[in-house]
Amino acid sequence: MVEEPRSGRLVAWGNALLAGVVSPDEAVREVTHGDDLHRVTGLPGEDGPVGPSLALGRLRALGTRGLRIALPVPGHPLGLSGPAEFNAAALEAGEAVIAEGIGLGWVPVVTRAGPVGGPAADRHVSVEWRCSPVREAPPTDVPSLGEAERELAEALRSATESLTRMAVAGAGPVARAELSAYRARAERGSRVLAPGYPPRAVRVLELARRVGDLVDIANAPGEHGAAVSAGEIAAREAVLRPVERTARRARVAAYNAFVEHGGSMGV
Repeated sequence: MVEEPRSGRLVAWGNALLAGVVSPDEAVREVTHGDDLHRVTGLPGEDGPVGPSLALGRLRALGTRGLRIALPVPGHPLGLSGPAEFNAAALEAGEAVIAEGIGLGWVPVVTRAGPVGGPAADRHVSVEWRCSPVREAPPTDVPSLGEAERELAEALRSATESLTRMAVAGAGPVARAELSAYRARAERGSRVLAPGYPPRAVRVLELARRVGDLVDIANAPGEHGAAVSAGEIAAREAVLRPVERTARRARVAAYNAFVEHGGSMGV
């Protein structure tokens, strides 16, 4: 299932902190959720690594207007504006954060230790956010919230119809029921976005996550999404590729709603 990117948590809760609707402690707790250690390196004015609380405070002092997310994949540098070195690092990580108005970006580098599949207590996850200059320019291929919502609805309708005609199990009612049950378990007590985001952003992000999960189900081997020939696999991928792209664009639009609304979280 689609997992919330660390950059998404940093953008959402960092923006809520900048807007003054959450405390620094709450923002840091949500940003670091599920990880053992977060550190920021390369921050202007600091000689070594610092914690996320100090780093977010420094962004405020530097005058950032808000945080944006980038979710690039090969051939689609979604949310990036350069330079090439930063884009390459973001592409390798699959995500990045851009501090609007101060020309800085953060890319997470995740280190995991401990036995795969072993007890959670034996696993350790640390995240280094590497800070470097970014180009102040409009990000690549980011839609408005309204555009994202319309595109998602159309993509979901079109893909479901196509996959059903192709007899892909992931498009059927059994898979959708499984998806709903999974979401009910996974999201008990969770918040899709930080407090203060506009309701439309919350709605768009939730729909984008649902669409992304349906793509995963349809792509999965075995019971869901099984295809019996190379031609059927290729046809399925042709249907799902633009849907996944649409869902990623919508997720970026939702996380970036704070900046798009001029720093007003209540719109």
